[in-house]
Amino acid sequence: MRRIDIIAIGLGIFAGGGLIYLLLQALGLNTQDAGIWSQFILVCGLIGWILSYLFRVVTQQMTYNRQLQDYQEAVLQKRLQELTPEELEKLQAEIEQENSRK
Repeated sequence: MRRIDIIAIGLGIFAGGGLIYLLLQALGLNTQDAGIWSQFILVCGLIGWILSYLFRVVTQQMTYNRQLQDYQEAVLQKRLQELTPEELEKLQAEIEQENSRK
C-alpha cells in the first residue's frame, strides 16, 4: 500500500465517524449520546479490522506470504523445466527411494 492510500483510508474513517455522528444526531440523539455511540461504532470497527488482520496472520494469508509462495513455486517450476530427461529420471528415482524408506 502506498502512503497516499493510507492517508485516504485515514481520512475516510475520520469522515465516516463524522457522518455517523451527524446521522445519529439527525435520528434524534443529543450531541453527547451521538458522540458516545459514534465512538462505540468506530471502536467496534477497529476491533473487527484487528481481528481480521490477526486471522490473516495466523493462517498465513498475508500478501507477502502469498507472493513468496508464488515466487518459490515459479522458481521450482522453471528448474524442473530446465532439467534434462536423464536428470528428471534421476530425481524421480531419488524421490521414490525416500518414499519407500518411510
